[in-house]
Order: sequence, then structure tokens, then C-alpha cells
Amino acid sequence: MFPALGKPELLEHLAAGQAAGVTVVTPNLRLARELMREFDQRQIAADRSVWETADILPLGAFVERLYEDALYSELAARLPRLLRPAQEQILWEAAIRASRWGEALLALPQAADEAARAWALAQHWRIAGALGKFPGNDDAIAFAEWARTYEQGCAREGQVDAARLPDVLAPLLGELALRKPEILVVYGFETLEPQATDFLEACARAGVMLRACAPARRQGRAQRRVFASAQSELDAAAQWARAKLEAGAQRIGIVVPQLGERRQATVRIFARSLQPAHNLPGEGRAALPFNLSLGAPLADDPLVRVALSALALAAGEVPFELASRLLRSPFLAAAESEMARRAQLDAELRAKAPARIALGKLVGLIAHCPALRQRLEALFALPRPERGSPQEWARYCTAVLDALGFPGERALDSKEFQARAKFNETLAEFARLERVAPEMEFPDALESLRRLCAATLFQPESPGAPVQVLGVIESLGLEFDALWVTGLTDETWPLHTRANPFIPPALQRKAGIREASPEATLEWAKRATEGWLGAADEVIVSTPLREDDRELLPSPLIAGVALAPAAADAPGVARYRDLIFACRRIETIVDATAPKLAGRSPRGGTRILADQAACPFRAYARHRLAAEALEAPVEGPDARARGRLLHVLMKALWSELKGSAGLKGDPGPAIARAAQAAVAEARLDEPFAALERARLTKLAAEWLEVERARAPFEVVALEERRTLSAAGLELAGRIDRMDRLATGGYALIDYKTGRPTPHDWLDARPNDPQLPLYVLSAPEDVRAVAFAKLKTGEMRYMGFAERKDLISGLKPAIDWRALLAGWKKEVEALGAGFAAGDARVDPKQLLATCRNCDLQPLCRVYERVNALDEAGEDAGD
Repeated sequence: MFPALGKPELLEHLAAGQAAGVTVVTPNLRLARELMREFDQRQIAADRSVWETADILPLGAFVERLYEDALYSELAARLPRLLRPAQEQILWEAAIRASRWGEALLALPQAADEAARAWALAQHWRIAGALGKFPGNDDAIAFAEWARTYEQGCAREGQVDAARLPDVLAPLLGELALRKPEILVVYGFETLEPQATDFLEACARAGVMLRACAPARRQGRAQRRVFASAQSELDAAAQWARAKLEAGAQRIGIVVPQLGERRQATVRIFARSLQPAHNLPGEGRAALPFNLSLGAPLADDPLVRVALSALALAAGEVPFELASRLLRSPFLAAAESEMARRAQLDAELRAKAPARIALGKLVGLIAHCPALRQRLEALFALPRPERGSPQEWARYCTAVLDALGFPGERALDSKEFQARAKFNETLAEFARLERVAPEMEFPDALESLRRLCAATLFQPESPGAPVQVLGVIESLGLEFDALWVTGLTDETWPLHTRANPFIPPALQRKAGIREASPEATLEWAKRATEGWLGAADEVIVSTPLREDDRELLPSPLIAGVALAPAAADAPGVARYRDLIFACRRIETIVDATAPKLAGRSPRGGTRILADQAACPFRAYARHRLAAEALEAPVEGPDARARGRLLHVLMKALWSELKGSAGLKGDPGPAIARAAQAAVAEARLDEPFAALERARLTKLAAEWLEVERARAPFEVVALEERRTLSAAGLELAGRIDRMDRLATGGYALIDYKTGRPTPHDWLDARPNDPQLPLYVLSAPEDVRAVAFAKLKTGEMRYMGFAERKDLISGLKPAIDWRALLAGWKKEVEALGAGFAAGDARVDPKQLLATCRNCDLQPLCRVYERVNALDEAGEDAGD
């Protein structure tokens, strides 16, 4: 390609400083930083205390630096204005929106982003002129039209994007006004795209001496390892990295091919092995001894998420959960001093706030948090124009955050400080959209800012971490003391071809674009594998054997690497939690009995017995400790409110119909009046009121068909409150309905919309024991007890009766008196257990009981029961 220059010679040239006139360009920023680190280490080793900074930067940054130099020279008048990436995005969106496909696209920003990638690819590989001329599918035809509109718009406004900047500067390289290096070293490039080659050749014609340099290849030992799973593979790699650190290694590399998908798991595993105490309470936020090459979206950072949430609240209504997180955030003024009061406020708001809440409503609901209310009132009073430019909206965003005292009163740690700085940079980038974007309303401006934050990757800078966790591309060209490449299965390596969808694949293959050709991808993967094997003195390549139920095979490209013996595995490093557990001094105390109940009339009514049957601890925690989960406001009526609607409907309906005699005529008007009464009592707003009226009307009409099939009856009690007795306890209860039967006796009826299970009444600790308790406590001669299952398509009665002919669907008891005696025994036992302080953590049906319990964080037995039960279920499959 260009005359070769050895790496030692390159470092000597750089040591000569600016006098040597040497600039080094690399394929990416990470390789530039690594070469800079190596150069600095060489100067330290030479006992130098001061030296000139080496001029090492990515090729794209070198081109932009030439452009900026030209802007401050006599060449400025001949230069177009350089577009920022966010500005390019706006122009692509405009080009797509103006096309015949614009209205049909549902994800226009994503299409614009993909179009910008295709445009850059076409420029780099010199195929832009063939767009629209080469046979392609509908996507390629659409992109060719978008590209023409985009290019014409840029030309009209005197603008150029970064993808075409080398072509703009190449003709100007011969100008004396443009400052150029004497020697330009191309370092670590596997291949050069045609545009880059043309630009470098233009540099050579302008008198710049070109040289090529590559990382030194080492003749180390390589071995292959296999593991049961991908997690055990990463665990072993992390423990190996720790062992190498303790042995004195300075540069350790771990390559994870699917790092983007496994980022969170990778961070967790390496933090656990390399700095086990990093997340212990009271520990400072020290930098971790490893660094990931792939950042996370800036919008996902906690500090930035709070900033965007604050702006969303300023823009209009937001979901309550977003407002809740904002109120409890540590990044608002007085968050530390009002922490407890704001937590209490959040709990109170959950009981009375709507599912979506606006700023004004929120301010009106705040009490006992004066600093918070003052800040939100300041935000509410902040003037906001109807429309504005991106620059005006950027200033407004800053004013909103200032009004809330963002980022709070406590000092930010390093990561938070960098996140705030990056957000400010992104806000400034948004302000620059003024050059290409029209005036907009604030919600649209906020959406643009949110997308910009989501597209911006954020990786906090840290001191030179000795362990580098890298993706495939980022690892190429780097040198290490020790290197481990994970996940090299035949499905992962070589990488799959991914031709750009907007450029005809045949055109991409003809141009030699690697991602479009399986053959080119295979050859590149072979070279990359050889590069890994020569990048360190010790190299490990590894594969997992299984993924879920699938067997995995190692990539053929590492088949020739010797398999390591089992004894060569790195020694296991005990986890921090295991070390703590090993030092335990545990005294086991059986404490399942609480103090006896002081009174005879506990709050909770008949629900106490249902909870006692499900789990004694649930009854104790809920009805004696008053433990309850925080509510979550929902749109429209929730399940509990819909249940209340049903009870009000049935009460109003049977108050008018009175019994089976009322079914002889048309019950339609009575149903309509009952549905209206239920909705009115619930005070539902439209459109939920109309939806619920229609639902209740349909449900009532279907249920009355079940009632028509019954023998004559008279409704004698509706939603009647009674005091019930169980083991000396006086419990408040309410009978949904009691019917007088024509054949004699009474029937107790309870409305259910879920899955009633009356057969459970025959077991010890019966589920839903309220109805048996009503029967036992009723002075009437009750001969049938039933659930009325009010579920569309499944309407029927379920329960027990003294005889078969009382109510259709009820199961006749073998011995009615014996059944009642059994119920009395179980109900008395439940009541006596609660009164005596029985608080055992004893879920009746294990996982089935615990799954929907809102006390899981309190008792935590769910963690054990869930793991055991799921393991059993898996085994059963």
C-alpha cells in the first residue's frame, strides 16, 4: 500500500516531537489512544519527565482538523459548511418526508438513520454515482430518490456532510495555506476504503510523505477452552483476568463478540470478580479496574433520564410512574434533606393521583415538601413560547432544569459529572439544529432531543484500566500482555454478512464491501483470527457448549488451536458473598408466633380468614402490621374498581327486579338504569364511562339468562352488612346477595369475575372461607351457597347445595350437616390461629400462593419457593 515503517522507528519519530512533523492516523479512537499510551510509556521508561504530545488521531478526525484549519485561512470562502450528524439526520428526514414514501413510513427517524449510513457507505466505496442505475428492490429505488433530494438540498445551501469531506479537501491539499504534516503514518489499517485511498494519495501529491505501520505480531502460546454455558465462560474469563492482574499483567484484553447484547451481564460478571465490594452500602464510587469499549445510550444514564423526565413534565401530561421517579430523584434541589418526606408524598400520591398527571395538578397535590413545591411552582411559572427554534428550546431546557435545581445538592461523582457534561454537549448539538430545522413546538423539540440522547453513546472515561473488554472490531490492531477471545461458536464467528438494505447487494459485492460478501467476510475473519493469535504472549479462545437447549460447536477458524487440558483452567476466585457467608455466625431462632391479639374486633373483616388460610404471615403482616403494597394509578378503573362496579350494578338491578318474577318482562330498561347508576357512583369520566356502561349492560343481560333457568326465587338481601363470629373474633362482613327459595330455605350468593374454586372449601385451610363463614353465622336456614361466576362466555353458578334441585350447577352435598360441621371446624381454626398470633411463613400452595402476593419484599420466602418450584417445573418438562 505505502512504504512500510517499523513500529520502533515510528515511536522514535514521534519522540522527536513537532520538529519531525509526524502525524499518525488510525482506524478508530481506541487504537489511537492505545498507541498514545504505548508512546507515553516508552517516554517514562526513558526517564523523561516532560515530552511533547504525539500527534495521533483517527483518520476521520484528521480530515476534520484539516477542514477547521482551512476555515481559519484564505481558503474559508471556498469551503461549504460542515454538517453535524444531528443536522444530517434532520435533512434526511426532510428528504424522506417529501418523497412519495414519506407518509407510508411509520419509523421515519430510523429510516433516516439507515439512509445516512447507506449514504456514507456509498461515498466511502465510490458507488454513489451508481445509485438508481443499478438494479435493486423498492428500498434501493426509494433510497436513490432520497439521496438525490438530500444532495440537491446540501448543494443549494452550501453544506457538506462528513462522508464527503475528504473529497472536498482533496483538491485543496496543494494549497500553501493549508497546514499539512511532513510525514503521515497510516497505522493499523486492515484495508483502506477507496475514498480514503484517494485522499491519502492526494496528500502524497501535495508533498506529504506517506508510510504504513502495523502493530507488532507476537509469537505467543494459544490454547482453546470450552465451557458449559456462555455465563460460565464469562465467569472464567473474569476470574482469569483477576489472576493475571494479581500476577502483574498490565494490559489484559477480553473480546466478547456480542458485547452490545450482553453488556449488562458482562459488567455485572466482571465487577463481581474484579471489584467485589463495588456495590456495597457505604462504599465510594471508585473506578472499576476494567473498561468496556461499547458505551450505553446517553438517554439510559440515570442523571440524563431525570433531566429528560423533567423536560417531559414541563411539556405536558406524563405517566404517573415517570412523575414518581422524578419526585424521588436525588438530582433535584433539596432531594437529600426532603428524602423521607418525598418518599411519603409518593406513597400518598399513588392513592389519589391520576394515571397521567400534568405539572399544575402535581403542584396542587404536593404537601409537606416545601422545597419541592417551590421548585415545581417556579417551573410552572416559567414562560414558554408556542413555537421556537432549536436554539431557543435549548435555552428553555436549561431554564427548566435550573428551576428544578438540577442536578441536586450533593456533589456528583465522576460518572455523574461526566454524564452531565455529555448531556450539556448533546443539548448544544441540539441547539445547532437551528441551521437546518424549522421552528417547532416544544413536544417536537423534546422528542428530537430525546432521540439525540438515545443515539449518543456514553462511556465514562476512567484512569487507564488494565482490563479492556472489547467488541470484535475494537479489538483488532491492539496488543496485550494476555488476551481471551470468548464466544467463538460456528454461529458467531465468522460474523454474518449484513448488506446495507438501501444499496443493491450486487452493487455492494462488486465494490468489494466486506459486509455484503460471505467470501470476503470469511477472509477478513481469518485475518482477524490470526491477528488475535499474535496479539499477546498468552491467548485463549473459547466457546460455550450449549445455549438453553441447543448444542453449540466451535468455529472452524479456531479448530487448529490446541485444546487446553482441564488442569490449565484458571483457579476459581470465591465470590464476595460466598466469603461473607463463610464467615457467618448465625443463631437460628424460630419466631413464628406473634403476641396474641389484644381485642376481639380486628380491622380487615372476613378478609382476615382468607389471608390466614393462604398464609398465616400474610394475615399477620397485612391486618396487624398494616403492611400493604404501594398503589399504582392506572388508566380507567382497575380490577378492584371494576369489581365494585359489578356489585353496584347487581345491587341496583335486583333492587328493581326483586326476584325471578321481575324477569318475566323486558329487563332491558332495568339493566340500563342499573349500569348508569353503577357508572355514576364510580364517577367515571368519558370515554371510560361509556365503555363501562356498554360492558356492564352486556354482562348483566347475559347473566339474567342464567337466572331465567332457575326455579322461582325472591331476593331478600343485597350488599347487607353483618357481624360474623369465628373463634371469638367479631368480623365485619357483607353478604352480596341472599335469595329465598320457593322450595324453602335460603341461598347465599357471592359475585366473582375470576376463577372461583368452591371445591377448595373441602380442604384444610379452605380458600375464600368468607361464604362458609356467612353460612355458619346466618340465622336463616341456608341450604345453598354459591359463587355467581360473572365472566362473559362462562356464566354459571358454582358451589354446594343441600339438594340437587335447588340451583342448577351446584353440587349436592353428600351430607349437608357434616359439610357445615367441617366448615365450622376450619373457620374456627383459622380465627383461633390469627387471634393467637400464628404468623408462620407457610404459603398453602407455595408458588401459586406467593406469585401474586404484594408482601414478597417483606417475607422473601418467594425467592426460595420460586427457585425450587421453577426448577421442578423445568425438570418435569
